[in-house]
Amino acid sequence: MWPDRRLRTPAADVAAITEEIRATWADMIETMDAMPGVGLAAPQIGVMLRLAVVDASDERGRAIRMANPEIIAASDEVNDHDEASPNLPGVWAKVTRPARVTVAFTDHHGIRVRQEFTGLWATSVQHQIDHLAGRMYFDRLSKMKRDMLLKRAAKGGR
Repeated sequence: MWPDRRLRTPAADVAAITEEIRATWADMIETMDAMPGVGLAAPQIGVMLRLAVVDASDERGRAIRMANPEIIAASDEVNDHDEASPNLPGVWAKVTRPARVTVAFTDHHGIRVRQEFTGLWATSVQHQIDHLAGRMYFDRLSKMKRDMLLKRAAKGGR
């Protein structure tokens, strides 16, 4: 839970895709689905590795597993989306991000791939990559909005 220092600590690169990594991804997907959410980064559950899962599909069960993701291209077009985090429950904020991103990551087979994401998928991928760098969604807000959000969170989201 916020303000746990791990949420502000950049995660370490994943050296290889092992059975342990695959098991961590499986745990992350189960946690994400239970929230329910559309993405989860490993530091959110105390695992300080550059691992993320995203599933913004309507039907679920289409989670993309990513190790060492990095944005390699982003659109000039932007989307606004209400973002939140289970690590800071009860609050959310409208965040503006590129509407489309191309991300390079190592997949569950250990292969480095590039994939384009749009809409909610793009928002969630960017949100997770921020977590892996030790950033929270509210870091993208103005100081005044960020301070108001954190004050509201301290009061239990009221």
